[in-house]
Amino acid sequence: MIRLKSYLSAMDEKTKGWKEMYEGRVMVPAGTPGNPTEFPVFYNDSTYWFRDISFNLELTNKLSLDRPTVLCMIPVKDLGIETFSTAVADDCYRQWSKCLADLNEELYNRNKPPEETGWYYAVSLGGEILVRNTAYFEERAPKDYANGGGNKIVHFSSAQTGEVEMCLCLRFQVQLQSGNKKKAIRLLTENLPRAVETFLKNFDAAQNKKAEELAEKQKALRQWLADSEYCAFIANGSILPRDAQTGKCKENAVPFCAPQNAEMEICGIKGLGIKRGVTVFTGGGYSGKSTLLNAISAGIYDHIPGDGRELCITDSSAVSISAEDGRCINSLDISSFISEIPGESTRDFSTQCASGSTSQAANILEAIDSGARLMLIDEDRSAANFMIKDVMMKKLIGKDPIIPYTERANEIYHSLGISTILIIGGSGEYLPVADTIYLIENFQIVEVTGQAKELFTRYGKQAEDISAAPPADDWRQYRRLRKEGFSSYPLFGRTETLAVRDIGYIFVGQEKINISQIYEMICEEQRTAAGFLIRLLENRYGESPFTKAGQETIDLRSAVDVLYHEIEEKGLDMIYSGFFPDCERFLALPRKMDLLAAIYRMRHTKYENAASVSGIG
Repeated sequence: MIRLKSYLSAMDEKTKGWKEMYEGRVMVPAGTPGNPTEFPVFYNDSTYWFRDISFNLELTNKLSLDRPTVLCMIPVKDLGIETFSTAVADDCYRQWSKCLADLNEELYNRNKPPEETGWYYAVSLGGEILVRNTAYFEERAPKDYANGGGNKIVHFSSAQTGEVEMCLCLRFQVQLQSGNKKKAIRLLTENLPRAVETFLKNFDAAQNKKAEELAEKQKALRQWLADSEYCAFIANGSILPRDAQTGKCKENAVPFCAPQNAEMEICGIKGLGIKRGVTVFTGGGYSGKSTLLNAISAGIYDHIPGDGRELCITDSSAVSISAEDGRCINSLDISSFISEIPGESTRDFSTQCASGSTSQAANILEAIDSGARLMLIDEDRSAANFMIKDVMMKKLIGKDPIIPYTERANEIYHSLGISTILIIGGSGEYLPVADTIYLIENFQIVEVTGQAKELFTRYGKQAEDISAAPPADDWRQYRRLRKEGFSSYPLFGRTETLAVRDIGYIFVGQEKINISQIYEMICEEQRTAAGFLIRLLENRYGESPFTKAGQETIDLRSAVDVLYHEIEEKGLDMIYSGFFPDCERFLALPRKMDLLAAIYRMRHTKYENAASVSGIG
């Protein structure tokens, strides 16, 4: 930090650009180990050191000169960490955030905004554990020079240079007071080293170990799900209801308890295992049905100790399905559910404003195509005519182009291996369809499969009234995305555009993508990352100056696979660009299928549908 302090001290008193600290221009004297020539060597290095801890300062974006992003790298040996998992890094960041919060308490002035007092910004974390660019582990070379005063440095000889070491990486931002270099010196060169010392001194190794142990237990449960006939597990004692404002456990909530006739023990944990197939949860209003489904949906991600849902584990490919009136659909084969639409081909269907039934059909078919193995459906968020069609309505209507989900759910499981969990409160049409049926009363669950089947036999349809199941379908999609219209450049524009709004939209190129009903994209950092991922895919494969010549269509799933593999090797931060001031700096990785879902909602893209061209089906 000595070198950074010298830059800040030498700046103009009313500086607004902070150019010198971002550049970190150093001079290596002639005739030293790092420069055996006769002339001094100059280069830029914006990494500053406090003992063996490094702080890299980078420009957040072109409009945030006074709010640098800082990447702090702390050798794991200083913390005694031996396991370099996402959960361990996540817990470290939560502990580090408390240190920054203590600094903010010193700065807080209710009569002044952060731009006038200075401030430290960390990402706001929920109960989920996500792959983030704010907390991770990475190897780093140790400091290889000694400060020589001002911007002068003297490199060590090769014999003095240490080995590469694993570090905990923590990313955050510092709001500087414009035109106040003395305050900047205190914020960056005094407060930050003090916060790191506090972090190291108060680091709760026991808490960190607890996070590591829970992550191992969650990993074992997920492996059990992958190898078993079950698609979800909810541990006894889990707290499922959430406080509407904080998102945390609701006080005085009834802990979950598996029904006695369905309780099982996995990895030493007792709870309810939900079998693959078609499962129905039913019950009266306000009994906890939707709360349960929300907890199952949340189980695609691991959760921290104390969240209440940390032992709710769900197949990580699960997708929440709903009707989505007004969404666009591009060249999708929806004939599995919609046999005909006047003037339209349902094998190559496109619309800029889908109805409830066509949108829900599209959401299911795109989830299948994206690799989902479990679908979560709440009756309250569904199109009624898509979900069911009772006997009397079938007889009254006669020929109906809509094939309800009741008639496809079992086929989807038996032919594709994709399970469904449904929340049903107003119709008995799913009783004969379901493999397992649970009744919820006052947040207590009872398995009633046998009783429900008996009721159906006694009061339900007569055998002759049961409609013949529709013929088995080819569930594959044959469309390929064309590069035409897939661009981060607006129509007739020469500059890329990208913005992510917290109201649930991604603006990229000429697109305004509504992602509000991609329910498993749960935080602003995931939505921001989705924007950058789409922009990167467009630059690589779409209609942009960087696209390879001769390419007309894109194998979208393969392109996404390649990109995610690259992120796994290089880190999530590789997708970020400071060129877009309407995008936040903190990122969290969305699932592949959620990224694909966002792309499928783009209105100006075009697809080539091989099924319609060749007459497949």
